[in-house]
Amino acid sequence: MLEFRFPIRHHECDAYGHLNNVSYVRYLEEALLQGDAGRRMLRLTMDYLRPARFGETVELRMTPESEDDRSVRWACDFYVTGSADRVATASVETIALLEVVQGAMDALPPLAAPPPGAYAQRHMVSWQDLDLTRRVSEATMLGFAEDCGMGVIAAHGWPPERMAAEGFAIILRRHDAVFATPTRLGEEIEIATWVSDVKRISAMRHYTIRRVADGTLLARIDTLGVWVDLATGRPIRIPADFVRDFTPNVSVG
Repeated sequence: MLEFRFPIRHHECDAYGHLNNVSYVRYLEEALLQGDAGRRMLRLTMDYLRPARFGETVELRMTPESEDDRSVRWACDFYVTGSADRVATASVETIALLEVVQGAMDALPPLAAPPPGAYAQRHMVSWQDLDLTRRVSEATMLGFAEDCGMGVIAAHGWPPERMAAEGFAIILRRHDAVFATPTRLGEEIEIATWVSDVKRISAMRHYTIRRVADGTLLARIDTLGVWVDLATGRPIRIPADFVRDFTPNVSVG
């Protein structure tokens, strides 16, 4: 087992004071650079169990579960120092750094069909998007999806400020992602997003990231969001007007 410690810094937190979801993945990347050098994430499943906050220290414990000629699978648990309770848990499959895996998306459940109101935004990969391997890291790809998520809620009239005024927020509970093809400097990508499986307190949001030049699907990220009361932190029913406003962005397939 490998163990790492990461003091939570202010710029790693979101506006709620919680360790940002992307920051957990950056911790994984840093740990993998030391414990599984020369490899990258292909598949990531991450469950967020409770918030970690600024000033706390996160302990990451990684155990190799399986290994073959191509990949290594790690079981990863995140704790806050001084507590026996996990704040997050993850399963990570790594492969050679520049390997492209055909059919990698088959590992995820079938993708819900995008509705006519699917939202998309584009991004030109710049120098600051690259890490020391001269490619876009998986955490940065997840950050692109997060930015797209902020864009789609604003486009439908529900930016975080309005949700806060209404007394609720959407908290991410799970990421399930495949990063099939490395993304490089100067490539233009399109991040598209839509919703499926809307339930009483939760919904699944899908993201696809494609290279604009040839349409290659670079990554797919599915996120489970839960609606919570900001005062109590407890799940609540999704507000009816929120559901109504997002109807065009919900898959009908």
